Amino acid sequence: MVLVNSRGLALAGLLAQSQILPHKLQCDAFAFAPTTTKKNNLLASSSRLNMVGKDTEQELRKEIAKRNAIIEEEEKYSLADGDKMDLSEENDAEEDARISESTPLAAKIGRLTKTRAYPLFLLEKGAQLLEGIAPSIGSEESNDGYANGDSHRKERIVVLGTGWGSAAFLKDIDLDRYDVTIISPRNFFLFTPMLAGAAVGTVEYRSITEPVREISKNKAAYLEATATNIDPKTNTVVCESVFCEGTSCSINDFSVEYDYLVVSVGAQTNTFGIPGVREHCAFLKQVDDARRIRTSIVNCFERANAPNLSDEERKAILTFAVIGAGPTGIEFASELRDFVEQDGPKYYPTLLKNVRIKIIEASSTVLAPFDKSLQEEAIRQLARVPFIKDESVASILPGDYKLTELLLDSGVKEVTGEKIILSDESEIEYGLAVWAAGNGPLPLTLQLIDALGANGSEQAEAQDVARGRIATDAWMRAIGGDGKIIAFGDCSCVMSGQLPATAQVASQQGEYLANLFSKGYDFAPGTDSTEGILIPPKPDPAKEKSISELISAFATSDSEYAAPFQFLNLGILAYTGGGSALAQLQVSPTEAGRVKGTGKIGFGLWRSVYLSKQVSLRNRVLVIVDWIKTQAFGRDITRV
Repeated sequence: MVLVNSRGLALAGLLAQSQILPHKLQCDAFAFAPTTTKKNNLLASSSRLNMVGKDTEQELRKEIAKRNAIIEEEEKYSLADGDKMDLSEENDAEEDARISESTPLAAKIGRLTKTRAYPLFLLEKGAQLLEGIAPSIGSEESNDGYANGDSHRKERIVVLGTGWGSAAFLKDIDLDRYDVTIISPRNFFLFTPMLAGAAVGTVEYRSITEPVREISKNKAAYLEATATNIDPKTNTVVCESVFCEGTSCSINDFSVEYDYLVVSVGAQTNTFGIPGVREHCAFLKQVDDARRIRTSIVNCFERANAPNLSDEERKAILTFAVIGAGPTGIEFASELRDFVEQDGPKYYPTLLKNVRIKIIEASSTVLAPFDKSLQEEAIRQLARVPFIKDESVASILPGDYKLTELLLDSGVKEVTGEKIILSDESEIEYGLAVWAAGNGPLPLTLQLIDALGANGSEQAEAQDVARGRIATDAWMRAIGGDGKIIAFGDCSCVMSGQLPATAQVASQQGEYLANLFSKGYDFAPGTDSTEGILIPPKPDPAKEKSISELISAFATSDSEYAAPFQFLNLGILAYTGGGSALAQLQVSPTEAGRVKGTGKIGFGLWRSVYLSKQVSLRNRVLVIVDWIKTQAFGRDITRV
């Protein structure tokens, strides 16, 4: 599944929103969160959704879907005349009254964090795009002192993670102005939307990765290590690197100091505490996951090909269970279906009649972020009759043969080595189970929350809403971090208006932060002595404001502080198999502004966007070669 990138705004027709950026896989556990006071109350009252062991997985995910529907229905955007799309004048009046009763700085922050008028926001984005293409269009840059070795010490920025947000930050940050160090156990950026294709051999793993040193043009330092502890008091990160050679491994512990810490470590798979999931299910978040799944698929077919098995035993071995009907689950099931239809007749013609793909979903729908009509189209695509070109193979399939089965309202109670036990006590025998049902916090995220949330601080109180994510202000500064710690992406929760856990959001946040840092904004100007509030980021007084900054200052009626981050939702795409895909582009903030496409048109958009958003020319060439190779010779089933 893919999402639109704000950097891809086209200027024609007031920056028509035409380009798209991939969606991060496995995002269904973090629901769309409200942006108004009313919606925040809704979130607080449903904080139990992320608590393991309190409810069943089925109840959790049903309530998430219900909450998403409420939030989508209530979502509001500012229009040019200052009104709202929905019945929000009363809410505006209440919000203005609350702001007017606040202390001066709190009132100013309240006004700053209100949603900027949509046309002005588009104009601001367009100006940023032009400034990125031709920096001379914006303000005069004055970084000569930094670039030429001025005695002024460069501020140290430590970046944790190499995902979508970190990659966007590294591409746009002024590396002549700052001393940037990247820390991650993974020395590459991964184009996660293509993991589903890599898991069945449609593309190769190295075609969808890019070395982090290449992204930063080797101007930033890279340390291959895992951050294990963050100390906000001493501004240090404790790391552990493990290097293995042969049968021996060495562990090296070290610490890195920072002036600013950028935390974009993402999330790990959330199993909802269901017994057996972590032990018996495959996940789909990393290259190693895709490699294991690809090997397991072929292994299932080879096991089922043994001559001493009954048809029932073969059916059990060749049952592929996909748990979760969000973007990850649907796209993987669709890629696996393509493998069975296109390559199965060539390699395993006698086994095809035994293959089953079962998609298990605890809620009552698939692809929750999509419009209802597109959800129905996805279900039709999944339920369609398999298309087998080889007539001799097609003729031996049973008349009632169904390759894909969708099981809605079916929560998982337990997973064993051979069976999936559903909440209604029914059982499904399987050969491979892929868990694609949600995200949860990493240990480092929880450790930082504890460090920032000691003694009942605001960070601890914010966990009623953040639920295991780092609570931040509108500028993505971690609450309790004094502006020195910045968190964004899946590991964070913006308290002034939460956002979906997608690559689109993380990338826009990374671009936003890099833009402000490169322009010399001070993210830690201190705390107001009167009100005890952390002051918003302040611009460099020696630098002339760019055109985009002037537009944002006009939109917020404030030129003293940086305009907060505002998310621009441009649309979503998802592959549904058989050369078809779903496209839902958001050309305006209203529901009427959605442009929907299916079938070959959606597929053309899906492929062109995946290709265009590769991070380098090398990746584009490799992906094209992989697609041509797959079309001409089929997918590679060798297990090496």
